[in-house]
Amino acid sequence: MKPDEFKLLADLLKKRSGLTLTEDKVYLIESRLLPVARIRNLRDLSHLCELVRLNPAEDMLVEITEAMTTNESSFFRDIKPYDHLRQIVFPMLMQKLSMQKHMRIWSAACSTGQEPYSVAICIQEDAAKMPGWRFDIVATDLAGKVVEKAKLGIYSQFEAQRGLPIQMLIKYFQALPDTSWQLKDAIRSMVQFRTQNLLENYSPLGKFDIIFCRNVLIYFDDATKAQITEKMTCALQPHGILILGSTESLVDPKGRFTALDEFRGAYRLK
Repeated sequence: MKPDEFKLLADLLKKRSGLTLTEDKVYLIESRLLPVARIRNLRDLSHLCELVRLNPAEDMLVEITEAMTTNESSFFRDIKPYDHLRQIVFPMLMQKLSMQKHMRIWSAACSTGQEPYSVAICIQEDAAKMPGWRFDIVATDLAGKVVEKAKLGIYSQFEAQRGLPIQMLIKYFQALPDTSWQLKDAIRSMVQFRTQNLLENYSPLGKFDIIFCRNVLIYFDDATKAQITEKMTCALQPHGILILGSTESLVDPKGRFTALDEFRGAYRLK
């Protein structure tokens, strides 16, 4: 790939999604965008870049962006955050919200849905400890195709078993004839899926008590991280909790957040 072609696609991705690509990611562009070029009957990536430069049809730009921003996910990824959700965050917020008994949770950049469904399973597992409580789980992703897959709640044998204890697989999924697994309606109905670009306005989503934004910020530069942090400040209730990946750093230039000592990667508003 020529340097000017890399710059063209990297700039496009940064503008439309906020994600930053460095030059060592040329292989990633080639592996993810060659199929896009082939589906459109283009000669190669150079031909694709030529169209982006001269006649950028919106549907093609969406397809390129979605192909480049589809990320890996798994059920109960890194497990500890879900243990802490049940043992620390839920009890903490239940005290603060004891009058309304209603909690709203946002899974941002949810990919194919494993994260919000894992949260839903946590709620079901602890239902006896939370009688009368109502939970709204909103899950969003930039990629429309990914969101549509997530809504179905269908996963291959590998996807279903990866990170998911066998007893939960049997309890919350049903086997399909093609050896894939589908989440039961009781879990799927707990999650509302929508498309949402993290660079755009969050206000239509409403306010949340918990925001999961795990393993997302690592793809942004510091300026974009700060922008997203500020927007999530506005999307959180005053008592709200922001949960990042355990190895991610929070870029918070206005000092709005303080870390939870007992939960690495979790922050509350000051």
